[in-house]
This record gives sequence, structure tokens and C-alpha cells, in this order.
Amino acid sequence: MNIPADLKYSKDHEWIKTDGDIATIGITDFAQSELGDIVFVEIETAGETLEAHSIFGTVEAVKTVSDLFMPLKGTVLEVNPGLEANPADVNEDPYGKGWMIRIKIAADADFGQLLDAKAYAELVG
Repeated sequence: MNIPADLKYSKDHEWIKTDGDIATIGITDFAQSELGDIVFVEIETAGETLEAHSIFGTVEAVKTVSDLFMPLKGTVLEVNPGLEANPADVNEDPYGKGWMIRIKIAADADFGQLLDAKAYAELVG
């Protein structure tokens, strides 16, 4: 299982990579492997400001549909345009081509709830 050390993680299995006040978010390698073959990603929250733990979209796999949760409070700036045509990118490259959204992090976002790679590895055991 791939858990990059340079990312932060949520207990809901989203990863977050920050660059100043912009963050890229996706689901972890663990999450995509648990879901199985992803066939559809639906994210209709572009332009919205969402609280941490609120739903920003859904991912549909062959056997299930799962909600996607915001790891931090922020405004959704961009949805990965490639996922509509190639939702399998989430399975094949969850930390690269399979990213889901980019957000502007809210000034009052709580980074204290995020896990580092070691803590996330312990969570998924």
C-alpha cells in the first residue's frame, strides 16, 4: 500500500497536498483498493465553500457508491477534468492523475485533525 510521506490524510481516507493556501485532494491508495474498480466520479461542488467533513462528491465503483469528504474547510476551485472520461485514473494513480479537487484553504481551517503518513498507516493497519 502506497502512503506518501509528504501528504496529510483524513480518517475518511482522503489525502491532501498543500501549496500555500491551495490544496489538492483525492482518495488514498487504501480507499481506492477497498472500493474496487471505479466507474464514475461525481463532483458538483465547484465554487462552493464547504466545511471540513462535509460531502464534496461521490465515487461509484462496480459494487458500491461512496461519499467523498472534505478534509479541510475551503472553497472548491477546480474539479479534475480528466475524471469524467477516465474515472479509472483514481485506481491507477490515486496520488497523481487521479486527484479529485483543488481548494482554497479557509483561513480558519483546522489542520490538527489531519494525520501524517505514519498515523494514517496505523489507522489502516
